Amino acid sequence: MSGDRSKEEAQIVSQKQPQEEDDEPDEWDKRIFSTGCADENMKMTDCYYETKDWRKCKDEMETFRRCWKAHGNDERTSTKDSDKAAKS
Repeated sequence: MSGDRSKEEAQIVSQKQPQEEDDEPDEWDKRIFSTGCADENMKMTDCYYETKDWRKCKDEMETFRRCWKAHGNDERTSTKDSDKAAKS
């Protein structure tokens, strides 16, 4: 019984301790912000998080793709569309 109680006490103590929030952008955030398409990226990933199905996020993906191209990110990152994506 004492083992169970110490686990419960540890959980209560950890819940009472304030969680530190990291407001500093990490390397991933910095890269996304540098594309000029952070909002579009957030909407696209939020859509996937909510639906768990990329097929339901086609509008968000297309908006992100247009933003990506408008900001010249293909040239900056040396990326190219696949033949399939280019035909869509």
